[in-house]
Amino acid sequence: MRIARIELDGSPVAAIVEEDTVRPVPGAGVLDLLTGAAGNPSEPIPLGDVRLLSPIEPASVRDFSVFEQHGEGASMALGGPDAKVQDAWYERPAFYFSNPHATTGPGDAIDPPAASTGLDLELEVGVVIGRRARNVSVEEAEACIAGYTIFNDWSERAIAGQEVRLPFGFHKAKDFANTFGPWIVTPDELERYREGDRLNLRMTAYVNGVEIGGDTLASMAWSFPELVHFAARGAWIAPGDVIGSGTCGGGCLFELWGRNQAQEPPPLKPGDEVRLEVEGIGTLTNTVGELQPDLPALPPARSRARA
Repeated sequence: MRIARIELDGSPVAAIVEEDTVRPVPGAGVLDLLTGAAGNPSEPIPLGDVRLLSPIEPASVRDFSVFEQHGEGASMALGGPDAKVQDAWYERPAFYFSNPHATTGPGDAIDPPAASTGLDLELEVGVVIGRRARNVSVEEAEACIAGYTIFNDWSERAIAGQEVRLPFGFHKAKDFANTFGPWIVTPDELERYREGDRLNLRMTAYVNGVEIGGDTLASMAWSFPELVHFAARGAWIAPGDVIGSGTCGGGCLFELWGRNQAQEPPPLKPGDEVRLEVEGIGTLTNTVGELQPDLPALPPARSRARA
């Protein structure tokens, strides 16, 4: 099943996607459809006649980084052409929490931060959690996955360059947009792509119609059930949480900058079109909007007045 959120009569409505039509389900939410707790769908509407919204308004976003090729290119961008992935990366999967209030959907214009000089796309797949759990095994964790969607974890690399100087992880570099879509695909639809505990889904990124790179979801260093298991170690996960794969190999400009040792291709600019395709899920397209207005400068920290 493919589950979308659409705008209908000015309001968001959950809907089932069937080929080139959608069937709204009045009174139901996306999580209701994912967990089988919804009523009957209404008459079909041509897909081209509705506006697709982000299929999920996430309760939380944990974004991992589990593609070694991406990590290698990013290391080169930060440390030069001979840089390698840090040894610690192989020890346990790493993630950061992103902003669930910065959610955007298919076709939306993405407004970069003010004075943006390093805007970048990030091609990922996200899973939507469908049940509440804590301290689950890997096998139990797989049953927590209610569906899969494309995830563009936009980044502002110039801001990230400032933030990487501190040991706290990225924050404002990731705070302005998280795009999901075009819909959520339930796990049964993707079984034909299964290879062991991975899904061999081809992932490809384009800027202004030109392919910049791609990978397969099967290249994940840890599987999604393993990531869900890790996320739930000593912590609760709940319906509506999103867990991201991290950027696939070749799925962003930053990796290419590391391999090319130059900002080639150049950072995204207003008017650029970004298209992400994931086999078995669909296509997610957005444009880059105008730069946000400059904000007042933040004063530096005050010196400590007394011991």
